[in-house]
Amino acid sequence: MAKCELTGKIFQSGNNVSHAKNRNKRRFNPNLQKMSFWSGKLNKKISATVATSAIRDIDKAGSFDSYIIKAKDTNLSSNIIKIKKEIISK
Repeated sequence: MAKCELTGKIFQSGNNVSHAKNRNKRRFNPNLQKMSFWSGKLNKKISATVATSAIRDIDKAGSFDSYIIKAKDTNLSSNIIKIKKEIISK
């Protein structure tokens, strides 16, 4: 299953609706991208599968480190939670 490692976004389900009002099930997938982010505190690159909305949020926060510190653990993947603990400890 495709999932954003920072926001926890997954697919949504819905219907394709024709002009005749016929309904067929479909999936709305999030726009996921493989990205590497630079962590200034850890002094290394961190690669993750993230949604484009999360990329914009990281830019708005100023850096990957500041975004991760403010993020809720319920949304983060297990790998990113480990990285968050390393960033907080330094």
